[in-house]
Amino acid sequence: MGRLENKVCLITGGNSGIGECTAKLFARESAKVIITARRENELQRVTDEIAAEGGDCIWVSGDVTVQTDVDRVVDTVIAKYGRIDVLVNNAGIPDKHTRTTWVTDELWDSVYAVNITGCMRLCRAVLPHMEKVGRGSIVNVSSIGGVYGCAGASYSSAKAALIGLTKNIAQQYFHTRIRCNSVSPGSTLTPLFDPKNFEGADVEMQEITKRRHYYERDTILQPIEQANAILFFASDESSGINGQDLVVDYGNRL
Repeated sequence: MGRLENKVCLITGGNSGIGECTAKLFARESAKVIITARRENELQRVTDEIAAEGGDCIWVSGDVTVQTDVDRVVDTVIAKYGRIDVLVNNAGIPDKHTRTTWVTDELWDSVYAVNITGCMRLCRAVLPHMEKVGRGSIVNVSSIGGVYGCAGASYSSAKAALIGLTKNIAQQYFHTRIRCNSVSPGSTLTPLFDPKNFEGADVEMQEITKRRHYYERDTILQPIEQANAILFFASDESSGINGQDLVVDYGNRL
């Protein structure tokens, strides 16, 4: 308890899955948590559940693909707390394992808008505030798709770009107390595993990736296993680590 005591932590996609689990874990570690996403009813549910456990959490609705929303979320946090100590870029959408020749411009643009451009916008908005106080930790949630290319073309490339952005920010701010790292989850039991998200999926591409990765139920991770890795990068325990990507997948690709 207390590993994030009094730290102001902004988490995107904090209304479900890994983001929700991370928000609850951060609150248990004494952080002041701000969650943002598009679905206000789910944001309120998570906030209420954290409050019921004695945690400190507020929500601000917003869409990471809309610049004015990003600015409003960050401005709201700064107005209330005066700083942002930790940013977790967790918001993301899948691409149903769509192979390159099946990718439409619409799918490509939508995946990139959330999975990389939205993250860049949050970093761009938050970094000046971290510079003012001379410290901060950014944790970007990438994917094994970005490391091994084992998802669809748009998702894999966008998540790889996020790892590149992580390393670039670390380079820019290496001389400060601002750090930027990423976590790359393997298959994790979140709402993304809802069957409706696989309707119309590229089944053949899924079979291709399965040849090099395990999808049996007992190898699927729980959100808390990803949240623990995110907590490590957010906390001062990882003060000497910068520009690194941590794959959390039970070592399935060793």
